[in-house]
Amino acid sequence: MCSIAGIMTDHTDLSDKRETLIRMNETLRRRGPDDHGEYFRENVALLHRRLSIIDPEGGAQPMSTLLNGEKFTLVYNGELYNTDELRRELIEKGYRFSTRSDTEVLLKCYCEYREECVHKLNGIFAFAVLEEFSKRLFLCRDRIGVKPLFFHKLDDGIIFSSEIKAILESGMIRAEVDEEGLYEIFFLGPARTSGKGIFKGIEELLPGEYMIYEDNTLKRVKYYELSAKEWDKSEEETIEYARSLLRDAITRQLVSDVPMCFFLSGGLDSSIICQTAAEYYRDHGKGNIHTYSVEYQDNRKYFQKNLFQPNADFEFISLMEKSCRSVHKEVILKNEDVFEALYTAVVARDLPGYVDIDSSLLLFCKEIKKDFKVALSGECADELFGGYPWYHNKEILFEECFPWSREQSTRRKVLKDGILKRGEEYVRERYLDTVKGTDTLKSDSPLTRRMREMFRLNFYWFMQCLLERKDRCSMYSGLEVRVPFCDYRLVDFAYNMPWEIKAYGGREKGIIRKAFEGILPDEIVYRKKSPYPKTHNPVYMRLCSDRVREILSDSGRRITALLSEAGVKDIIEHPEELRSPWYGQLMLSPQVLAYLIQLDYWFENYHVDIKIS
Repeated sequence: MCSIAGIMTDHTDLSDKRETLIRMNETLRRRGPDDHGEYFRENVALLHRRLSIIDPEGGAQPMSTLLNGEKFTLVYNGELYNTDELRRELIEKGYRFSTRSDTEVLLKCYCEYREECVHKLNGIFAFAVLEEFSKRLFLCRDRIGVKPLFFHKLDDGIIFSSEIKAILESGMIRAEVDEEGLYEIFFLGPARTSGKGIFKGIEELLPGEYMIYEDNTLKRVKYYELSAKEWDKSEEETIEYARSLLRDAITRQLVSDVPMCFFLSGGLDSSIICQTAAEYYRDHGKGNIHTYSVEYQDNRKYFQKNLFQPNADFEFISLMEKSCRSVHKEVILKNEDVFEALYTAVVARDLPGYVDIDSSLLLFCKEIKKDFKVALSGECADELFGGYPWYHNKEILFEECFPWSREQSTRRKVLKDGILKRGEEYVRERYLDTVKGTDTLKSDSPLTRRMREMFRLNFYWFMQCLLERKDRCSMYSGLEVRVPFCDYRLVDFAYNMPWEIKAYGGREKGIIRKAFEGILPDEIVYRKKSPYPKTHNPVYMRLCSDRVREILSDSGRRITALLSEAGVKDIIEHPEELRSPWYGQLMLSPQVLAYLIQLDYWFENYHVDIKIS
């Protein structure tokens, strides 16, 4: 994995901005600590930072080639999982390759097919191709949105980057947030509407979208959408296909020229990946896989079961360790470190985020990076295969709202009276905008139609939040984390699977459980869904409470102009009264306070000007 950035203008000479451009690239060093490259022309700069995974000697970027009177230059962040097939296809068309890298395959795939190349790619990626003589820039993001690509339209050009920080470093845009951005932060956060960068003037290319910049004009094209199709498989065929497709998605992602490891929580998703990888390693004489799990200091002492977290991971990890015969390491995090890393997590995201769920992952990845550069993780199975409680609770299922943030009372409570009056209305509009785009069939029953809407809501909201978290928190330590469940073939398969098959046996992810019966230990197959672990230690609540009190006492801080002191203090003094999560399944009182801490740090550290009427 890597990072990319660049500027293209029609008339502005960039020759005197080289130092600024170098600084922009330097802000992305953590994503690509192994190498860097720059491509400068009078009106164009392409920047790259490299984390060397495939063909370390031959995949340097920016990469250029001449073909039919045009010069093509590529900067690319990602991995292609059908590189071999594409290389063979291009060789048959007369192309020759001097490296083993997927970078060269992608570049020549674009040369051959131009924008139509997007339909041939299976992978996670964001890339830019400059057609130098035609003065045309092509930008693209993968179908699922695993890899980020932000941009800002200039008066006579465009600036883009893997992360917002590089765009801000350019000095071409101020760090401002307007009323819409505040609605996103306070009423939708840590999620955000697809395409919105929160900072005024910064946007993000959508999942499955490409964009062409030419003659000071942006042309945006959505090349991938969730598409409804009639189901043509029997229950038995579906089970078999689910197993084979998952295994293929996983094994395609086991290619690496550097050491690889695996996240293991003891849950169904990570266990499927680890078991499949372990079998592949044994069959190919590669020895035992290495697995990692995360836990918090004294969590076993303070853990309490609830609807969203019915059991603890440590009860199941040892089962999979034995089943996979893995070399396993448990990373135990101190609560004080998790708290302090809240600030670093903001820098990683450039935005307030998923609080200690982010900061713990940040520390976890930092520990893993000491020994490995690549890992596989089980994100997104729940979104695709109905793993969350809101898929199965009929009262929640048909509510016309985001199921992971059903009520807005706490969000309203932390704000001063009269601030952001349209917050609830804004959320409602974003919900309706999402569901109205759902592709359905005339033959769909009301339940099937609603399940398609729920799939779309999860795909473009909850899943994107988790993918953003995984990308930023892992890449901050220069660790590439691959997510096999995000193979677009699995997404298409799951979107059209009848609910009664998907929820086989009346269970969350029932079809996947059935597909791996007899392959995984029964205790894992039938384990009730449990989310990424959070800390239950009261010391974390105390740390967050003390810090928020300090923030409230400083009237000079930007956030105090927005917060209700009484409302926030009520959360501190009566944490048990907040029973409905702020977001998702895990954000209760300690996490709400942590979110306010992150918001304060973001406003101050990024010098964000607040522009509201």
